[in-house]
Amino acid sequence: MAADSEQGERDEQAGQVDRRERENQSGRAGQRGRDRLRPRAKQPAPNTRSQHDEREHLGESDEPLEDKLVEEFRGTVEEGANRLNRTWRALVITGLFGGIDVGIGLLAMLAVLDATGSKLLGGLAFGIGLYALRLAHSELFTEDFLVPINAIVAGHGTWGQLVRLWTVTLVTNLVGGWAFAWVVVAAFPAFDDVLIEAATGYMDKGLTVETAALALLAGFTITLVTRMAQGSTEGIATIANSLISGLLVVGLGMLHGALSSAVIFGAMHAGADISYLSWLVWFAWVIPLNMAGGLLMLTLPRLVRTWELVREERDALRATDGQ
Repeated sequence: MAADSEQGERDEQAGQVDRRERENQSGRAGQRGRDRLRPRAKQPAPNTRSQHDEREHLGESDEPLEDKLVEEFRGTVEEGANRLNRTWRALVITGLFGGIDVGIGLLAMLAVLDATGSKLLGGLAFGIGLYALRLAHSELFTEDFLVPINAIVAGHGTWGQLVRLWTVTLVTNLVGGWAFAWVVVAAFPAFDDVLIEAATGYMDKGLTVETAALALLAGFTITLVTRMAQGSTEGIATIANSLISGLLVVGLGMLHGALSSAVIFGAMHAGADISYLSWLVWFAWVIPLNMAGGLLMLTLPRLVRTWELVREERDALRATDGQ
């Protein structure tokens, strides 16, 4: 009897375990069903920041453009304002030395051309004069297309000041280049043939589609190199920019009002059959095309790119003036 009683108790305990297991399984099944019916929690929304906010988040400043572009814009505005507000004496001196520095490039070019006959190497050597120009903070006419205009549209100068800067710089570049070219010809008569050949290449074709494009590219290239110089203050970058300018503009035979005129003046001093009237006719169509290349092909798109900064600078000036 005792054995039967123990067996009954074990059977009853086993039955209770089975019932609890079935209840647990039923509960889990019900929970899964309720989970399927329950609305799922919303996933975190993706980044919905605007492009403006994202640029501010990524940059070190709160400006709407890249930090390097902001820094470059502010630098050009400051430098442009300084150029526009130079005294007459400073304008004349910096323009004259700009022409003289170009003459240094002319001398280097003639030496390399005479030794090698390579126009590309001669153009590269011409970059020495452009490097001297930048180190001496002299003024070259086509370098004044981007920097001063940034200052004017930002409210730090007037168009009248720009006309004064352009006129004085261009005239003094020509005077300085003419005078230094005479010294070069007097000192190195052995370079006369090379000089006359180079100048004749500039003058012979007159105004054609080819020469117009060469003048456009010259203005664009010098303005581009000016903008590149604003992006870096390192000495090696300044050297590279200067040599690139010489290689492209002079080495490839582009037509630049100030640089090419120094070569032409030298040839005239050396006895080339080139009159001042023929040079003036050439100059009259080269300079406008240089300006179009620098202003329309680079300066205008650059202003569009930084227009938010221009507006902010104007607003800041108005706020300051209103106080």
